[in-house]
Amino acid sequence: MENELLTILEQLERDRGINKEILIAAVEAAVASAAKKIWTVDKEVEVKVTLDRETGKLTAWAGEQEIHSSEFGRIAAQTAKQVVIQKIREAEKDVVFNEYSVRLGQIISGAVYRFERGNIIVDLGKTEALIPRSEQSNKEEFRQGERIRAYLLEVRRETRGPQIILSRTNPNFVKRLFELEVPEIYEGIIEVKAIARDPGERTKIGVFSKDEKIDCVGACVGMRGSRVKNIVTELHGEKIDIVRYSDDIKEYIQAALSPAEISQMQLIADEKRVNIIVDEDQLSLAIGKYGQNVRLASKLVGWELDIYSAKQWEEKQKQAQAEQAAGPTVPSAPPLAGPADGQESFEEEA
Repeated sequence: MENELLTILEQLERDRGINKEILIAAVEAAVASAAKKIWTVDKEVEVKVTLDRETGKLTAWAGEQEIHSSEFGRIAAQTAKQVVIQKIREAEKDVVFNEYSVRLGQIISGAVYRFERGNIIVDLGKTEALIPRSEQSNKEEFRQGERIRAYLLEVRRETRGPQIILSRTNPNFVKRLFELEVPEIYEGIIEVKAIARDPGERTKIGVFSKDEKIDCVGACVGMRGSRVKNIVTELHGEKIDIVRYSDDIKEYIQAALSPAEISQMQLIADEKRVNIIVDEDQLSLAIGKYGQNVRLASKLVGWELDIYSAKQWEEKQKQAQAEQAAGPTVPSAPPLAGPADGQESFEEEA
């Protein structure tokens, strides 16, 4: 039994990655507890069991005195078996927790295992992961057995084992996909400055090239759109606007609102707010369906964007002048040099 126990512990460490010392300590503690219940030992006297790392022999001590008993071998064998089973489960949970904790923020691949109250359970091989309903796009549908990729959002310790939470709606999922598809981003030559996302509908991603010789937008698009199309396909047709970042906030805003053409722009720097004037035929394009374009552009650049048609802006100025006694006159907005530029948009082809 002695050599057999040691062999089992060594095999568990080798095959399952469970630290042998953790198993030995657990066996020693459990056998000591079981032995104390059977033997007549003063409650105040500590019963200690040691396992010889060379021979596998278990020795019991009551205080400083070694205990000899014909029952010890049977107790030790039964208890060791129970402990090994329990510790295998516990240690495997720790192995899984540690393995995925260091992968937080990365893309994880698996297969759709089942659906549970709107959540997707993903088979990762050694364990399972959960994509909560709140982390799924309404535009996506998956089938049982289908391969799936998602962003590793969180790893929680729970009684039944680690809870691995994945997301397909997190903006960083898009960022990681671009890192996989665009070597210049992965290598740090092109920097992702910001991402604004409406999952399943549209994403705006601001990019900047640290190398003047490399076109950041072109690199993200790829030859004949190959790179960005792969990402659009992964996101089940979600539109992607690749926006050229600029330190000049006016240029950045123009690019973020493209393809709408801006006529005038007024910055209120202390409020990080911008009044934007467009021609009447550009108003709906600038705002977007249900306000999506301006909402995402605002989030991308980090400024509040208020859009007006030329007529609306004129009326606003007249109203401000009429209320001049209550506050300063709203200054006229300076004209822009030209239409918006620096952005390309993509969606999956039908």
